[in-house]
Amino acid sequence: MPFKECSLMEIRAEFCRLALAEGVNRRELCRRWKISPATAYKWLERYRCDGVAGLADRSRRPLASPLRTAGALEDRVLAVRSEHPAWGGRKIRRVLQNEGVALVPSASTITEILRRHGRLDGPGAGETRHWTRFEHAEPNDLWQMDFKGHFAMRAGRCHALTVLDDHSRYALEVGACDNERGTTVRARLEALFERYGLPLLMLADNGSPWGTAGSEERHTVLTVWLLDLGIGITHGRAYHPQTQGKEERFHRTLIAEVVNGRLFGDIAEAQKAFDAWRPIYNDKRPHEGIGMEVPSSRYRPSPRSMPKSIPAPEYESQAHVRKVRSRGGVSFRNREVPVSKAFAGRYVALRATNVDGLFDICYRHHRLGQVDLTQPA
Repeated sequence: MPFKECSLMEIRAEFCRLALAEGVNRRELCRRWKISPATAYKWLERYRCDGVAGLADRSRRPLASPLRTAGALEDRVLAVRSEHPAWGGRKIRRVLQNEGVALVPSASTITEILRRHGRLDGPGAGETRHWTRFEHAEPNDLWQMDFKGHFAMRAGRCHALTVLDDHSRYALEVGACDNERGTTVRARLEALFERYGLPLLMLADNGSPWGTAGSEERHTVLTVWLLDLGIGITHGRAYHPQTQGKEERFHRTLIAEVVNGRLFGDIAEAQKAFDAWRPIYNDKRPHEGIGMEVPSSRYRPSPRSMPKSIPAPEYESQAHVRKVRSRGGVSFRNREVPVSKAFAGRYVALRATNVDGLFDICYRHHRLGQVDLTQPA
């Protein structure tokens, strides 16, 4: 079967969780993951019966046993903290509950255990935090994507590309890249779209390769490709990183739990660490933003599949269709209307609005902007 050898159990488990999500087309999911339906249903049956443990090669060893003594409970709290040094009392408490531990103490009691053993560090450790939250209503309504800057390795630099589902906080991509070029991002996104389907909208910052900060241009070759796939693109407000607050928070978690001063040898070593951590983040790490649930409990694949080919745009007969010139504009009613150089050679439509002289500039079903013919050119 075409599962990668790396993190085999986690890959099988991710497939099973996605396949069991409500409303998922399992045959389509098999096609995306390139496995046969027979193989898929075999793993699903094992997963239903024995959970993740059932996905091993006939292994039936349980993941954990309920703890019965105070000493054993305290040891387990410290063990979880040792395995995940950035996790506090609330996350550890939910992990113990998920493991079936009887009589799990409160988060504050777990924090006191950590404090008593000298396992809390940093300013504000163990203090209550308050957040204002917002999220899209359904999985795949919006994906956020960004590069987490870069950090040095023994050989070159690593640029971490991350893609996060807004509703569930599911980490779709944690990619170790050696550059931030549009071709690199597109190759990563193509693999995601093949596996998880297409989102309705993607949010990115204003920088390259998905933004044109410092330029009057609004689109890039990468964002035009997303529009071709029927994916809307939106950008965060300039100098307001909180617009992508979930990505910013995810990056802090990535640094704290994976990078954390480590010096990776090369891109392959960094990617191996990212691949090992992503199932922990998605399937085990409780998330405060979603009521201490894990992201995989709220995520399901998109019903919109990656198309095999992209048809040319079609416009209604009453639209004014124009071909974008190499300079990035179109000629309309004796004036030059700017669009974007990213659309050079493509056809856009100018559609009349309810306001006299005001036209929407559209590419496929996406509105790019407006032109008001009543105003001086």
